[in-house]
Amino acid sequence: MRKTLTEIAAFVGGEVVGDGNLEIVGLESIEGAGENDLIFAVEPHIEEAKDSKAAAVMLGRHIGEFPKPTIRVDDPRASFAKLLDMFAPRLNVPTEISDKAYIGKNVTIGKDVTIYPLAMIDDNAIIGDRVVIYPHAYIGQYTEIESDSVIYPSVVIREYTHIGKRCVIHNGASIGADGFGFTTAEGVHTKVPQIGNIIIEDDVEIGANVGIDRAAMGSTVIGKGTKIDNLVHIGHNCKIGANCLIVAQTGISGSTVVGDNVTFGGQTGTVGHIKIGGNSTFAARSGITNDTPENYFAAGFPAQPHASWLRLKASLNHVPEMRKELKRLAKVVEELIKGK
Repeated sequence: MRKTLTEIAAFVGGEVVGDGNLEIVGLESIEGAGENDLIFAVEPHIEEAKDSKAAAVMLGRHIGEFPKPTIRVDDPRASFAKLLDMFAPRLNVPTEISDKAYIGKNVTIGKDVTIYPLAMIDDNAIIGDRVVIYPHAYIGQYTEIESDSVIYPSVVIREYTHIGKRCVIHNGASIGADGFGFTTAEGVHTKVPQIGNIIIEDDVEIGANVGIDRAAMGSTVIGKGTKIDNLVHIGHNCKIGANCLIVAQTGISGSTVVGDNVTFGGQTGTVGHIKIGGNSTFAARSGITNDTPENYFAAGFPAQPHASWLRLKASLNHVPEMRKELKRLAKVVEELIKGK
């Protein structure tokens, strides 16, 4: 694809500074850019962008003079992400239902649906308009997938699950496996039937090999616009708010209630049956053991205010020196006592 800087600027609502007729053939990182590529740069990478091989740079409007042609925008990162969609290679997705897919009884299928070979749609499922279901996906009985959602290969969506509009579920995700519920008596674990379901609201994206468990009773809920990275586990009866970000290898235990706009860094874990306030951020490897307030920025195990955790980590770096000093002082005290 070839686009001029002027065409690109119009697409992202930006302003060209320099040669607007300059043609761009690709988008790249600062390090990998070639002489026909466009990159973006934010602090502290502005100087690196100056020295790159890129033909042009997308910058914030506040940046001063720059030696290369630029497109000035309010948010370079967001505008560049939007631009990636323009340059993305288009896949050939046929609008058809393969005769090698299994379609059960009483299945309702909307308009312009794509179902690839070897996908299985079980009885009484409802598939909305323009849904795409890739090979080896299983859609369980009475499950509903609303319009414009994409289900990638080897996804399992169990019975009675509801998937909203424009959702994306990546390879190998398991939606609706039984929650981990058992009673124990005299050393024997007995399964508690998991008779609830899962509700995935609109515009949710679920990464590869994610596991989201059905509720024991009621619903496990993933809120609108939430994005879940690969290898995340969400336990039964969790209620995840809207627009959350859940990064890889995070585990959220059963019956946890999460507010809107919460970010969990990688490998964060929670105990169950707690409430996590909205608009909060937890650094990677946080261990959340109690209810937390809104607008909370935390780190560490157990999770604590981020500033407190930084002070603790800084102090721990001095423990070997402090230990030596303590031994020295102990000897001084011992000598003083002997001197008496």
